[in-house]
Amino acid sequence: MKKLLLIISLLLPLAGFTQKKFPTTFDLLIGTYTKADSKGIYVYRFYEETGKMAYLSEIDDIKNPAYLCVSANNKFVYSANENDIDGALTAFKFDAPSGRLTLINSQPAGGGPAFVAVDKEQKNAFAANYGNGTLTVLPINKDGSLSPIVQTIKDEGRGINKDRQEGPHVHSGWLSPNEKYFFYADLGTDKLNIYRYHASANPPLTPSTPSFVEVKPGNGPRHFDFSADGKYMYLLQEMGAEITVYNVNGDKLKSLQTVNMTDEHFKGAVGAADIHISPDGRFLYATNRGDVNEIVAYSINPANGQLTLIDRYSTLGKTPRNFVIDPTGRYLLVANQNSDNIAVYKIDPQTGKLIYTNNQIKISMPVCLKMVPVE
Repeated sequence: MKKLLLIISLLLPLAGFTQKKFPTTFDLLIGTYTKADSKGIYVYRFYEETGKMAYLSEIDDIKNPAYLCVSANNKFVYSANENDIDGALTAFKFDAPSGRLTLINSQPAGGGPAFVAVDKEQKNAFAANYGNGTLTVLPINKDGSLSPIVQTIKDEGRGINKDRQEGPHVHSGWLSPNEKYFFYADLGTDKLNIYRYHASANPPLTPSTPSFVEVKPGNGPRHFDFSADGKYMYLLQEMGAEITVYNVNGDKLKSLQTVNMTDEHFKGAVGAADIHISPDGRFLYATNRGDVNEIVAYSINPANGQLTLIDRYSTLGKTPRNFVIDPTGRYLLVANQNSDNIAVYKIDPQTGKLIYTNNQIKISMPVCLKMVPVE
């Protein structure tokens, strides 16, 4: 018996060694504005164990890759190359172990694209053209390359803000989690438009009935996110700095709640930018620019999808346009466009509160962050 216990005591440390989990690593892809010192898209290695980052590579001569989208298989990256009235979508091969991007091709986006999305089956890319207010669809070939536009949609109308809403300005568009429907936010007309999606049909998108929901005049819908089960949508409105919660039933939306992102006593300029739900579905975060420069944290009620404020946090920079939550749900990284920095926060898994890690990198005009597992 004593010999058996001795053997077990000797084997336990070895068993612990062989079962040890190595630190999880991710590639952090950074889209930028190339108006100053940035050259294009940068790739950093993000170490989940420490929350630190290390430079890997970059791909230059890509004008204003202001939004990035990674394919479901993590093998391709697509950028929206933003210009005021024209622009392009660009396709890249991506090798996660090395962090290397290789240019495949570019196609005109049909306007000034501020956003790009791709379906899970890698059949179509969608360009939200803020510049001329169109949504365009570009087929994707088997090698990841883009084909020319096959569908263009343009809404009519304007909003009450004469400076920002003189006509349509499409800001983003996403497929529903089951990919049967496509929703896109038009800041210029205060509408969230609703379409049915059939990947191989011509055209791929057809209007639902009704084909849109409206937000409060002058609020300017910008970005949105879905709960993992697709039951709830959270619509961020840039100009009003508000978030509206919708119940989703197929292509039908019912408003449940609207919350204001700013403190009731705040009087300065606002500019809500980005919104994401944590991987466990318990928390929601949203950035607010203007004079605020905050990220706002909410808890999500699992029974009805509604939001309760946790707290507001300084983004430690100016103009927090975009942010990303790492796939483990342990970290949140914010890109501060006008202070040229990316700040790293740790997420408390029990409360959803953010803790600044003292980790930052400096990079010129970062405006989009995406993460890809290395393993």
